[in-house]
Amino acid sequence: MGVAGDERRALSELFEEVGPDAPTLCAGWKTRDLAAHLLVRERRPDAAPGILVPALASYTQRVQDSYAAQPWSEVVGKVRSGPAWYWPTSIAALDELANSAEFLIHHEDVRRGQPGWEPRPADSARDAAAWKSAKQASKLNLRKSPVGVILKTPEGREARVKEGPDTVTVIGAPIELLLFVFGRDAVRLTFEGDAYAVDRLRKHDRGL
Repeated sequence: MGVAGDERRALSELFEEVGPDAPTLCAGWKTRDLAAHLLVRERRPDAAPGILVPALASYTQRVQDSYAAQPWSEVVGKVRSGPAWYWPTSIAALDELANSAEFLIHHEDVRRGQPGWEPRPADSARDAAAWKSAKQASKLNLRKSPVGVILKTPEGREARVKEGPDTVTVIGAPIELLLFVFGRDAVRLTFEGDAYAVDRLRKHDRGL
């Protein structure tokens, strides 16, 4: 099983543990809403486009709400079982490509939405997937950053992901960098650079 499958399984177990009304890092979403989002993304090709296209969002929200209203055990069971056989990500290689970052991030959205969370121990496969996804996503998510950005791991891996003035280096484990690139603030990071530039970066609307 790859990173996507491992994270799907772990997230499903955590869903069962915390229940449908636990907080998450996704603004306005409880666990039932996050799980419903995953089901729309994997099971409803008619509604999935509204995740990204504002004009279609109202229909997507109605479909998502219909999933969220289902019995929690059924919702979690559907998340755990994954997409139908005809969905592209039912193929393991495509699942790994499309869903590693998705399930990494949303697993942490639930983990870090609970009090007393701590980062998980390092894992070579998970860290490699997170580092790759952080570099890729930053090209889009940080494209409007008011300052230059370098991502750096404690081991010294480094990627300049945004050219610009007053460059800030963001240092942390790969999963911390991935979460930061996608706009999460419940992260363990350090920043090197001018204090004003760091503040501008941290206030930038990442993930859009």
